[in-house]
Order: sequence, then C-alpha cells, then structure tokens
Amino acid sequence: MLFRLGLTWLLLVSASGAAELRLHINPRWGQAALSVPSAEFATAAGQSVRVTRLSALLSDFQLQRADGSVVRLEGQYGFIDAASGRLEVPLADIPAGKYTGLQLSIGVGPYANHADPGQWSAGQALNPLVNKLHWNWQGGYVFLALEGFWQNSPGTSPAGFSYHLATDAALMTVRFLTKFEIKDVTRVDLALDVAAFFKERKISAEDGSDTTHSGAHDALASQLVKVTQRAMFWLDAAPLRAAEPYVAAVPVVAAPVGTPLAFIVPAGFPQPMLPADNALTHEGVALGRQLFFDRRLSGNDRQSCASCHDPRQAMSDRVALSRGAEGQLGHRNAMPLFNLAWHPAYAWDAAQPTIRAQALAAMTNPIEMNAELADVEAKLADDPQVGHDFAAAFGSPQITRDRIGRALEQFLLTLVSVDARFDRAARGGAPLTAQENRGLELFLTEYDPVRGKRGGDCFHCHGGGLFSDFAVRSNGLDRVATDAGAKLTTGRSDDHGRFKTPSLRNVELTAPYMHDGRFKTLEAVLAHYDHGVKRPANLDPNLAKHPAAGMQLSAADQAALVAFLRTLTDSSFAGRASRDAPQVAP
Repeated sequence: MLFRLGLTWLLLVSASGAAELRLHINPRWGQAALSVPSAEFATAAGQSVRVTRLSALLSDFQLQRADGSVVRLEGQYGFIDAASGRLEVPLADIPAGKYTGLQLSIGVGPYANHADPGQWSAGQALNPLVNKLHWNWQGGYVFLALEGFWQNSPGTSPAGFSYHLATDAALMTVRFLTKFEIKDVTRVDLALDVAAFFKERKISAEDGSDTTHSGAHDALASQLVKVTQRAMFWLDAAPLRAAEPYVAAVPVVAAPVGTPLAFIVPAGFPQPMLPADNALTHEGVALGRQLFFDRRLSGNDRQSCASCHDPRQAMSDRVALSRGAEGQLGHRNAMPLFNLAWHPAYAWDAAQPTIRAQALAAMTNPIEMNAELADVEAKLADDPQVGHDFAAAFGSPQITRDRIGRALEQFLLTLVSVDARFDRAARGGAPLTAQENRGLELFLTEYDPVRGKRGGDCFHCHGGGLFSDFAVRSNGLDRVATDAGAKLTTGRSDDHGRFKTPSLRNVELTAPYMHDGRFKTLEAVLAHYDHGVKRPANLDPNLAKHPAAGMQLSAADQAALVAFLRTLTDSSFAGRASRDAPQVAP
C-alpha cells in the first residue's frame, strides 16, 4: 500500500485545447513533511540527519496509452529545488485521454549533458544560473544534489554530507504502471521519500559514506542511484474542477530611446536575465558612465560611485572597509563590479534585486554616499548638459531617481570580464604553466581522501565560467558571526552569517578579501580554507565534511592554487581609469 507524499502533477487545459502539465513537489521524510533546511530526523542506524539542499533536474517525460503508444514530451526539462521553494515544473502540449503509465528521468541525456550550457535561454531549467547544478565549464550537470549535516548522537559535533549524482551512467529512470485519465484538469500525486537515502546504512567519514561526486568506480554513487529510483512512488490521480489557463505576466515596457546597444554573451557563459524594462542604448550607457564618476550623487559632493569602486582594481576598493562621504567607516568590503548581468541579486547579503536598486541604496546609505535623492535630482537638474544627456538617453530632460538608477544599471551591465590569461589559454592561446595547471587540477578536484582525491574542493562554490554560483553560504569565518549577513534580508536563522559567494575572476586585483576584508592576501585565504575553517551550525556542508584539522594541502599545492587564481586576472580591469573616467563636476 503506497502512502501519500507530496509530488504533484497538474495538467491544465490551455487556450489552444492542449493540456499543460505542472509538477509540484513537497519532499517528505517517511510520513513527515520535509522542508529545506530541515529539522533533524533520526535514521534507522541511530544517527540524526538535517537536510540543507535537495535539487534535481528532470527530463524525458513520457505518458503510455492502453494501445501501447507513448506520448513523449520532447525537449522539455524541469528543475526542482526545495530550499528556494521552486516546486513547479510546467510542461506543455499534453493530449487529454486515458493512460496506463507515466515515466520520467532524473537527470538529462548525453546530448544535453555535454552541450554548451550557454544555449539555454534565461530562466530555462537547464540554464546554469537557474539550477546551479552545472559541473563546470568542461560540461556536465549534477542530476541530483542532496546535502546536509549528520551526527552520531546528540551533543556530538555535526559533520557535513554531500551527495552529487552525475555522469551519463547515473541517469535515473522512474516508471509507474497504473491506469489514470487526463481530463480538463487532472492531478497525479507522486512521492519522494528522502529517508530512503539513509535507510539501513550508517554515515562515516572514515569509509567515505559521507560524500560522493560520482567518480569512476564509486560504489556509493551507484547505490544512491538505485535508491533514488526506488524512493519515488505513485499515489493517485484525480480529476479536478476546470481552471483558467496559466498566463505568464508580461511587463509593459516602453520602447527604448536612443541607439540600441547589443549585449554580447561570451562563449561558455550562460544566458543572463537582462532587465526587460531597461534595454541598453549607447546614450544610456554613456550617461551611466558619466554618473558613476559624478560626485554630485553624494550628499556633500565629495564622493562618487568610483570612490569605492576603483576602475584600476576591477571596480573594487583597496581597503578592508571603505569610508563614506562623511568619513564614516563602512561595515563591509566594497564588492567588485563586473559580470553583474549574471548575478541573481546584489550586495554581500543579496538584499537588492536589481543593479539599479543597489545603486540607489548606496547613494542613500548614511555611511556611504549619504544623499537625499530629491537633492541629487535638483543638483543634476541645474546642469543643462546633464539635462541634455538625460534627454538623449530617455527622451526628455527630466531627471528622476528612477532614471539615475537605470542609467547606472546600463553602464554597469557593460562591464564584462572574460579575457583573462585562463580564458585565452582555453581558447588555444599560450598554455598555462605546469604550476598553474596543477592549481587548476586542485581547483576542480574534491577533497575525498578515502577515494584517493586530495583536491581543494573549490569548484563547489566557484565552478563554471563565472567562477561563482552567487549563492549565500557560510564559509566558516567565525564560530558565531557578528554580522548577520543574509539573515537581515530573509529573516531566517539558518542564514545568519551567510554571504554571497563572490566571483574569483580578477581576484588578484580585489584584495583584501571576504565580506569584512579580513584577509590581505590570497595566501591567507587559502590558509583559511585549508586549515582555518570554523564550524558554525550552518557551515556549508561541502566544507563541513572536511576533517577538523582541515585538508592539510602541501605548501606547494597551496602555492599552485594561488598561481592558478592569478591566471583569472583580466588586464583590462586593472587599468580602466583612463578609458572610463569622464570629465565631471568636481
């Protein structure tokens, strides 16, 4: 007898007469609901487990008919992520009728798995910015990611577990043979029991059962693939009342004024979600560049955006904490400004949803530019040339805070860094040195001594061509963080002390490091990750699975990692001042 858990398929009739299938998932632990991050659950082996990540890619959806024919939903993919609440997978063009089976795959087939991830449009399930499951620029996805913490008994220190099921051999197929009918609206409930991953086995760091990255001959990965296929159950299918077809909201966008400027997505980069209501124009970018260096955006006309985002330092500052227009010391290190088109949110705590919102927040922050937006508007309006520039960019000389933010956003979107020595080597240019290649190898290799791997585990957070997943994480700087970080935005206690993962591009130029600028050198950063990580309760599981003494990489290997990181320097971001700084008001 199967039990009810919460994986739900909704099939809605669209305006064209075809049905739309919508997947909604509520993970469970046995009979109990499982939210992520989860409470602690007891395993059959007497351990406790807390889940902090459950993500998966779905594909190859098929419906079987009584006559043996199959309806295949070609080219449709889904992504689910419990922590972010992404619980729906819309699938289109479902014929109504009677069916005798349902099939889906967890993972993607070889073509999609090894194709250029840059082909997937913004917002699409296989876009790496959406799923954060793409392995790295060499290709390949993680099909299912399950992460969290485990401990043997109350009072003992929790350790991390990280299960990443990947590679073509790990493609999982789940089939259900049962009769059901799809009418106007039909819901099919399936079950996914996370407890099945921990049934009849005990987690131990000594035997490697706390981690798998699906390497060759990894018995645990093969075991968990089979577990995944058995952890899903058919529940029931029931017709529901007729419903209105789903229609996505389309923003009303005014036609851009000025000369359109193309945004070029570099090869190997994912397609970004550009602001639909702020199309790039030459005039808008030029105005934004002018405003970025204009001190009138501050309350006392003494500070511009460039004061803390130096074009010669990859648009970052050279001090741990910047001083604002009135001389107050800031609370966090000034983040570098490049490749912002690919960020899902802005600031160290991911508090701002758009570039323009972050720009205006910095202008009005009392310990930053300390400006009143009405005063900024008035000061700029007194300058006829500025009014002329606003007219060229927006169609009229009216100066508003919204237009100021949009102009700054347009300029900052054009700061794309993709021409480091690493990039040129990847394109067939001068190869990296032996030491740099060793650093790249360490960067891409997990720390898994049981399986003979002693890498730096860097790629978990800094993989892909952007060298960041831009997720908020705790990286073990303090046992108890004094800065609440993302918790200030989300209100979730589990986000205390979590900060957005910065990109490692141009990292040689952006010292000092971390959200508070505590580390002056790359060597100090490597020493932290090698043997200095503290263990707060919400430490990222990919760090928490390392031993208390750390990875203990050799001095030569740490030097190799630093050498590789220096190959990510884009020289054009080390001397942009003469090119970008216009003549502005003093």
